[in-house]
Amino acid sequence: MYQALYRKYRPQTFSDVVGQKGVTDTLRAQIETGKLSHAYLFTGTRGTGKTSCAKILAKAVNCLDPQDGNPCNCCAACRAIDDGSCMDVLEIDAASNNGVDSVRVLRDDAIYTPSEVKRRVYIIDEVHMLSIAAFNALLKIIEEPPEHLIFILATTELNKVPATILSRCQRFSFRRLRPEDIAGRLNFIAYQEGIQIAPAALRLLARLADGAMRDGVSLLDQCASACQGELTEELVCQTLGLAGVKRTGELLMAAGKQDTAQALSIFEALYAEGKDLGALFDELSALCRDLLVLKAAPKSGVSMLSGIADESQAAELEKLFTPAELLRDLTLVQAAKGAVGKNADARVAAELCLMQLCEPGLKLDAQSLGARVSKLEERLATGNFTPAKQTAKAENAQDDNEDDDRPPFPDDADDPLAGLAPPMDAREAERPQEKPASNGAQEELDRRWPELAASLREGLGVRERGFFAPGGPVRPRVKGDTLILTAPSQFVLDIIKSPNVQKIAAEKVSAFFGRSMQVQFALAGQLDASGKDPMDALLALGEEHSDIMTIK
Repeated sequence: MYQALYRKYRPQTFSDVVGQKGVTDTLRAQIETGKLSHAYLFTGTRGTGKTSCAKILAKAVNCLDPQDGNPCNCCAACRAIDDGSCMDVLEIDAASNNGVDSVRVLRDDAIYTPSEVKRRVYIIDEVHMLSIAAFNALLKIIEEPPEHLIFILATTELNKVPATILSRCQRFSFRRLRPEDIAGRLNFIAYQEGIQIAPAALRLLARLADGAMRDGVSLLDQCASACQGELTEELVCQTLGLAGVKRTGELLMAAGKQDTAQALSIFEALYAEGKDLGALFDELSALCRDLLVLKAAPKSGVSMLSGIADESQAAELEKLFTPAELLRDLTLVQAAKGAVGKNADARVAAELCLMQLCEPGLKLDAQSLGARVSKLEERLATGNFTPAKQTAKAENAQDDNEDDDRPPFPDDADDPLAGLAPPMDAREAERPQEKPASNGAQEELDRRWPELAASLREGLGVRERGFFAPGGPVRPRVKGDTLILTAPSQFVLDIIKSPNVQKIAAEKVSAFFGRSMQVQFALAGQLDASGKDPMDALLALGEEHSDIMTIK
């Protein structure tokens, strides 16, 4: 009968255990010197070798011919323990034997000396599942056991084990295995089984194992049984229902570019192929986490990456997001992952999440607003800022005004100022046309503006500096001894009118022109083509005809 690979390749000696050198070296030293404890507690996440080390320790203390602290696996004692026929070495599942009665039976049997081997060993797996009464019943015999008795307790949840039990055991912590350790073991198993596997597939399986060797071997067993030739990364994704690194990156890139149609199109293709939505959001979550780590620690964070994206893909995605956006996206993906498992219509929950990723304006919570503000600040700081284009309504209104050649009043009788003042065209004809005196000065300023802007940026903060970058939103106008800095919007105007900017501008501008210059700030829409404020012209017109409006 076929035997699962994780059972077939279970470690038989301490030397076979991968990634737990600190634990295995200590246990071997205790066996060689004979300084064994009466109770051990093995803790750590699933699939890290706790139960395997417990069985190896049980064989090593009873082995008739130990080899450097390892069991020989050839003597009668080792073979009896391996096939489960030794009645003096018992493995108990605390999840199904968690009552006080089960522990009382164990305690009553433990006092008898072993009949087949040197030491009686009790391996209690998932010991945290015992009830409080069961722990209390176990406490006394763990504290003062017979000389022939050894307890080995294993648990994945150390916080649930009472302190009275912890204080009576030697504790060994099994660490989560590194992906390279898992990949090396999987490569060894694949070689022994005659499985051709690509390096990229090995790396993917090691990452999916998430630090658990047993999970990695089980995944290799599953994928190898569905493959006739070489096991590639694409075949692993196909077998396990994964989207894959490339398509997950494309999905997140569409979200970064705020291309909702593209993101939904990619998701529709993945959904039609039957990809696991939970696994898809796991991959998105891991990708967002890696990008956030790279943003927070560009150099030291490389060693902490999960490896879901290659270097070129990560660099391209990193440019699209700010840390606040990645934190928001990671929160949304984690919430969607939970909703997919609970929601009857998982597709709707997934699509809603993708829409929120692509369009931050759909959700107006504090985190979403913070992400949008951070994006704006980054674009302003780097100078990558483009003022909003004129709205369609304003453009249509402008077109209507250009097409309308009719005079403002069809008849003089309808003009309320008829007879009181000359027609507007006549007044303009009588008034001498002023040629902009600052035309030459303006041309010179436009030519030297990059030099002046660079001088201004030297004293400004990060927030204001981007507005004065080449091609930035702030533009200069010169009018006599006054330099007017214009802004395309009230938002930009409020920032560049800060006291710090005004002070630095006053100093730099006067030094740049070589004479005393005043600096003013205005909206670009408030100035006409000549650089004058239309309100000044209106006030001048009112003063010119003030006698007309006087009531006598």
